[in-house]
Amino acid sequence: MSGHHHHHHHADPDASSGRIAMAFWLNAMFAVVEFIGGMLTNSTAIMADAVHDLGDALAIGFAWIMQRLSGREADARFSYGYRRFSLLAALVNGGILIIGSVWVLSMAIPRLWAPEMPHAAGMFWLAILGVAVNGFAAVKVSKGKTLNEQLLNWHLLEDVLGWVAVLIVSVVLLFVDWPILDPILSIVFTLFILSNVVRHVVKTLSLFLQAVPDRKLRQEIMDKLMEIEHIQAIHHLHLWSLDGEKHVLTAHLELDKPISTEVQTAIKGDIADALTKYALAHTTFEFEQISENCRDRNEHHPPESHH
Repeated sequence: MSGHHHHHHHADPDASSGRIAMAFWLNAMFAVVEFIGGMLTNSTAIMADAVHDLGDALAIGFAWIMQRLSGREADARFSYGYRRFSLLAALVNGGILIIGSVWVLSMAIPRLWAPEMPHAAGMFWLAILGVAVNGFAAVKVSKGKTLNEQLLNWHLLEDVLGWVAVLIVSVVLLFVDWPILDPILSIVFTLFILSNVVRHVVKTLSLFLQAVPDRKLRQEIMDKLMEIEHIQAIHHLHLWSLDGEKHVLTAHLELDKPISTEVQTAIKGDIADALTKYALAHTTFEFEQISENCRDRNEHHPPESHH
């Protein structure tokens, strides 16, 4: 099963860990600076960014811990390994970001009716610092090849853009008295973050609840199995995902006639060939003879596929 599916494992895990750790400390310390700066400059836009950066720092922290955890081998306690922990981290992080975003909106929306002038010069210098810190972290992490690092890079680029927006608003406020720009910017920015986070949380939750990660993929696998000689029906086909990348498949395969051990071995070979390209992490199949009663049938599963 060597193929293009494994290219990202050649990345040096320690280097990857080091880059992620650095991005974490930069973001965490900077989020603290922003909260204080947001209070001092009286800017909801900076507060919105602070929440986003705090969310990023948490996401990075979780990603870092999970990168270390999910590499662990399966053991007697977690027989599928530790990959599902990354889903848990994504859910926790999503929850924190949603709470933070709602908090920013609750501050910013009332200001639309009673705008308060933020301290524009303070905003300006904080924004310069924001672009520099996040830009530096983004450049560092962009060297990474793991999925974790690629996602993280998007996060950091979003941060840079957020700070560019704050920078532009602060420059405008230095010259004109339009305090309403500050809450408008924070609301737009927060809604943008929220829409992404909610989408991500819904997807993660569905994987967490063991939904089929991809219905088309499930149907495709089913069709591939049905093409194999002697398989006349399939039921109890379960496809779920450990972490969105590594999938698990189990199925009961009904045979059209009693077969010898040699034929059974040949069928197993055909199944392996048919499924190679899907790079499934775990697969389990049970063969059933024509007259055999399936012991799981009490679940009232209809046969899913028949020749």
